[in-house]
Amino acid sequence: MKFNQYKYKFYLNANHSIIINGNMGEIHPHTWEISLDVIKVVDEFVMFSEVEKAVEETLEPYQDQYINEVNPFDSLNPTLENLTKYLGDQIGERLKKEGWLLIQIEVAETPSRIYIIDYLQDS
Repeated sequence: MKFNQYKYKFYLNANHSIIINGNMGEIHPHTWEISLDVIKVVDEFVMFSEVEKAVEETLEPYQDQYINEVNPFDSLNPTLENLTKYLGDQIGERLKKEGWLLIQIEVAETPSRIYIIDYLQDS
């Protein structure tokens, strides 16, 4: 199957601490790099701002915050994996309403530590 794919990159600056073996770790900062691979489901003019607005509004509550104090991470351990899954679910739902399909999300907490969810594998 052939389709046109777009890649977007966004950045989230925030602090977090994670629970490891029942102990809360130190609060530390990250600049998370969030990469999205998306396709436009409906064959029409591409409004890049639709994707940008949906993602920026999803990230806004966490920007420059201690994310452990922001829902859902006030009760969910804000690991790289949990953050990626949550953001992917939220962004994917918002994009679907605009006629986009999220096919992959990559979240990097450092340049050498990246977690990837590939939504095409679920199909």
